[in-house]
Amino acid sequence: MTGFDPFRQFRRFFGETFDPFAGTEENWSLTTWAPACDIFETENAIVLKAELPEVKTEDVKVTLENNLLTIRGERKFSTETKKENYHRVERSYGEFMRSFTLPNIVDPNKINAEFKEGMLTVTMTKREEAKPKQVEVKVK
Repeated sequence: MTGFDPFRQFRRFFGETFDPFAGTEENWSLTTWAPACDIFETENAIVLKAELPEVKTEDVKVTLENNLLTIRGERKFSTETKKENYHRVERSYGEFMRSFTLPNIVDPNKINAEFKEGMLTVTMTKREEAKPKQVEVKVK
């Protein structure tokens, strides 16, 4: 017979939260995540940069449909180290997707994507009529 322990249920319920090395099979499941993105404008283009560390080029897809630019892919959990050897896994793995509505100033036929060292750069060239023009005004 065990003695009464008023904190037993509390520890059972909150144990994983307070134990830095606790883990269950659920913690190892792949989760959906969204990569961080920056979008900025230059004189001739709108540029999107997405951080995709540990994602392989063949696992990244960029599409444009109905003026919606979509980045999708997957970051796979490394199988080089057995999951039993990990004490904590905080990075997210699994499939991701981000979508962005393009502004009307973008020429949908002039979009280029480059993936290098974990950074996806999508350059969306502006339409000619949207680019700033300098007009010289003669002073009399």
